[in-house]
Amino acid sequence: MFADLALLFSSALLAATIFPAQSELLLIAFLGKYHDQHLLLFLSATIGNILGACINWIIGVYFFYLSKNNLKMLKYKKILVKYGTPSLLFSWLPIIGDSLTLLAGYYKINFLLFLSLVALGKTARYFILIKIFN
Repeated sequence: MFADLALLFSSALLAATIFPAQSELLLIAFLGKYHDQHLLLFLSATIGNILGACINWIIGVYFFYLSKNNLKMLKYKKILVKYGTPSLLFSWLPIIGDSLTLLAGYYKINFLLFLSLVALGKTARYFILIKIFN
């Protein structure tokens, strides 16, 4: 069980960074395997995914350089500017979420506000997945 939790945590962490990974499918598979451990699976996936978003925020603060030639990142910047920090509730979305968390770091959005919004969105996503596939 510990190895599977570590795998789920790692997959969720990577999925929240700029690296491609799928934690949802792994979570669903483990829900069937561990019928009585849904809370541990939920916590492992959620904490890993939130920490991955925090890594993106740190990368954004210290290393991210927004190029004017990068039209895709400019598109996500428009989302963040248009909808403000509440758009971070959607940080769980593929591609868009990663970009939003990087930009949040780049624009030095308050970390506690960032963490609160990201945690809320990611927690809700995994909670809903577990309810659907339980």
